Amino acid sequence: CDSHVMEPLDPWENYIDPQYRDRAIRVVEVDGMESLIMDYDKVLMPPGVLAALGGADTEPRAQLFDRSMKYIDSCPKASYDPAARAAMLDDWGVDVGVLFPTIGILWTTDDVAWASASCRAYNSWQADFSNAIPGRTVPIAQLNFLDVDEALSELERCLSLGFRGVFAYPEPYGGRRPGHPDFDPIWARCAEAGIPVCLHLVVRLGDANPAGRWYGSRVEDAVDATSINAGSMLFNFTVGGTLQLIPAITSMVFDGAFDRHPDLKVICVESGAGWAAYMMDRMDEKYDFFGWKQPLQLRPSEYIRRNVYFVAEPEERTIGHQLELVGHDRIMWGSDFPHVDSTMKAPDLIRHSLSRLDAADQRRVLGDNAASVFNLQPAGAVSRSRSAS
Repeated sequence: CDSHVMEPLDPWENYIDPQYRDRAIRVVEVDGMESLIMDYDKVLMPPGVLAALGGADTEPRAQLFDRSMKYIDSCPKASYDPAARAAMLDDWGVDVGVLFPTIGILWTTDDVAWASASCRAYNSWQADFSNAIPGRTVPIAQLNFLDVDEALSELERCLSLGFRGVFAYPEPYGGRRPGHPDFDPIWARCAEAGIPVCLHLVVRLGDANPAGRWYGSRVEDAVDATSINAGSMLFNFTVGGTLQLIPAITSMVFDGAFDRHPDLKVICVESGAGWAAYMMDRMDEKYDFFGWKQPLQLRPSEYIRRNVYFVAEPEERTIGHQLELVGHDRIMWGSDFPHVDSTMKAPDLIRHSLSRLDAADQRRVLGDNAASVFNLQPAGAVSRSRSAS
């Protein structure tokens, strides 16, 4: 339930509305160094480090940071070629992979019309990718939450194209938290359609990431004109995800989104599952003291058990405990293929992590829970020898 594409170098130029083509996200090369830019000349990633976006099959990983590799060099073929993706899933013993963007996650802008056009372009390309290998992927729609009406229109188009989920940043949109009532029309349509909202972490560097503000005097070393500091990457990858997801899901609970939309499904992606039960206890305890200020229909932990799902990473040791405390239908798994912090051994690792659980829980985590959440009918159709990643 967490894997990615590595977009080719030109999907936005090829798929975006013509009036935005000269402002589209693209890779430019100057003096042999690639930069990722948008909106004419806004740099999304500095020269020479785009290889650090991929690298699942690259060893040693250090070379992804030494400016010796280009973007395409770190992209396994299965990350951008549908047929190769299907072949890789076969090798892994995986029936279905849920797909998130890579470059498509990185950009941010206040230009509402441009943002909507970029979302439409990515979704159109993603639809073509998934249609090339029917039934092997779960495409996830990217929407512009800065324009709720446009987001709803694009969501309807994506539903008609077979998309089975919505990608959402676990951070404020235009100063509004994910649980803000302004987003209710989107959450209501997702609930009605039975598709989940996927709160997926965004790796941002320096002060743009909540973790970056804790990196102290070394923040300025995290990004310069020519490099990415791997120490900053270690810090951000270790704590950045949970520092984004915990506030986001807390907003959905305390801001009443689940009271207003009791059938809404929300998945916490690429931040692990080990914090799930801790947050349930933490929210309940503080609600006992301060709930009079923000009354809810249920105790906070009950919303987690009813509305929220978690994607465990392959080597987590507490998956069995989370199943007991959060719910046996709440936990799935992800590989994060093909990113720099992923491994081609992910399927073997998750099977090993689950090996001490009973057969029913193994089936649930490896595929049955995902098949149910994403409406891959019938829910038990995932092969007993395969899984959903």
